[in-house]
Amino acid sequence: MNYFSDTPGYRHHLHHPLMKRIVELKERNYADKDTYDYAPHDYEDAMDSYEKVLEIVGQICDEIIAPNAEDVDREGPTLDRGRVTYATGTQRNMDAVRRAGLTGIAMPRRYGGLNFPVVPYIMAADMVSRADAGFENLWGLQDCAETLYEFGSEDQRQRYIPRVCAGETMSMDLTEPDAGSDLQSVMLRATFSETDGCWRLNGVKRFITNGDADIHLVLARSEDGTKDGRGLSMFIYDKRHGGVDVRRIENKLGIKGSPTCELVFRNARAELCGERRLGLIKYVMALMNAARLGIMAQAVGLCEAACREGYAYARERKQFGKAIIEFPAVYEMVALMRAKTDAARALLYETARFVDIYKALDDISKTRKLEPDERAEMKSFARLADAFTPIGKAMATEYANQNAYDAIQIHGGSGFMKDYACERLYRDARITNIYEGTTQLQVVAAIRHVTTGTYLARIREYETVACKPELDSLKRKIAGMTDIYEELAAGVTATKDSECIDFQARRLVEAAGHCIMGHLLLQDASRDERFRRSAEVYVSFGQAEVSKIHAFIKNFDREDLGYYKAQ
Repeated sequence: MNYFSDTPGYRHHLHHPLMKRIVELKERNYADKDTYDYAPHDYEDAMDSYEKVLEIVGQICDEIIAPNAEDVDREGPTLDRGRVTYATGTQRNMDAVRRAGLTGIAMPRRYGGLNFPVVPYIMAADMVSRADAGFENLWGLQDCAETLYEFGSEDQRQRYIPRVCAGETMSMDLTEPDAGSDLQSVMLRATFSETDGCWRLNGVKRFITNGDADIHLVLARSEDGTKDGRGLSMFIYDKRHGGVDVRRIENKLGIKGSPTCELVFRNARAELCGERRLGLIKYVMALMNAARLGIMAQAVGLCEAACREGYAYARERKQFGKAIIEFPAVYEMVALMRAKTDAARALLYETARFVDIYKALDDISKTRKLEPDERAEMKSFARLADAFTPIGKAMATEYANQNAYDAIQIHGGSGFMKDYACERLYRDARITNIYEGTTQLQVVAAIRHVTTGTYLARIREYETVACKPELDSLKRKIAGMTDIYEELAAGVTATKDSECIDFQARRLVEAAGHCIMGHLLLQDASRDERFRRSAEVYVSFGQAEVSKIHAFIKNFDREDLGYYKAQ
């Protein structure tokens, strides 16, 4: 069972109409074909290459990563004298992806990568997450190489990125015991040594995924006397130089194969990445946005896994003389799990396409001046990526948790036992709406796109897309949802009451999300009949949710805030 070919959504999203523009920008007139024998010659050749590599990923997921998942969950990584050893199954996984050349999938060919766009890279992350969400945390950290590529010097790119493409691991060392979501409070000290001609890092980092990696991106305070984000810079630490030890591996609820570490920096040699003082303001923000897209993919993979576990058990388990999937209470759950999975996946790849276009144009702008229409295109897609990343991360990760919960519910008492995979999925899913910014922080990032009209404008654009005549009733339902959303957003925004807007932000963002995902599924169903059922189920669900949001906000009085604030 190849994970790529057994899921219709992958080829469907891979062949989206926008991919022609994405590949055109990424390949820059297919200039690499004269230098690299594996570079594509045209669009069809590029798409064929993506499919072949994704089939390899799907095979590795099916034959190696998924079968290892339960043993990895039980064994976990170990710590000895400051160094981490992966679980046996994790080591097999790493060997498999290295041999397949999948560790530099999105990096340019001149550094040893495959130069894939974001869409197929995220597709691979989606599949890996379905097989083992914990392993995705290790494989997906090649996102850090993207930050090195964007902001590092050419010398740094040449020294570090080929190592990542060859299979070395990375980590992003951001949080500290007293600086979690509030990264402005980071205090790990970076001081320049005139004697050694390099920077030295001292302090502690906590909750660092893959903390014993080969290459680290470290956020540290480089400016004496500062206490906010303007005093922070980004540094590259190479494990070969020593100076960093793992104090402990956290004992976690889930994603146990991924070592989450507390690190102690003792005069560790490092080099500046980019410019001083831009570590948080520019570089970490870019890194976090990429990481959030990766967590969206992780959440969608978990949604898929939970949905399949629930469906398979519901068909096999018999009660009162028939399979439990025949009972309305169960088949409603199964149908909604599939609809949420397809909706979250549609939003994931829409976001990935936006990121692809703006990043490709931004990269081109470093080698030549963009034409006015290209600059306008980059600005437009950058804004859409900025808007869709937080709403996508919020909605997809909440759905991963809901699907995992429902998978256990379908299993009944058996789901509470470690005999079934849904128990692990439930534990693994729980972190997704916490790390790389909680759902609440995603709402803080998304609400300005409610108040400034970004979401509404995009939804109105979706309304102009033709659908199959037999789907017109669905389109009308989404239009009704959108009218309610527009009314609520305008009403709450008009109060100019920041506390009230913040209080209603989650509801408004969710309403926007239901409208957006409804339209994306409508488009999917128009292109492929296999998505029709999910579109119908999701739009009905979205209607009910938007109606609840409408009732709450319309019946809300400013004085009601006091009920929630009283402790």
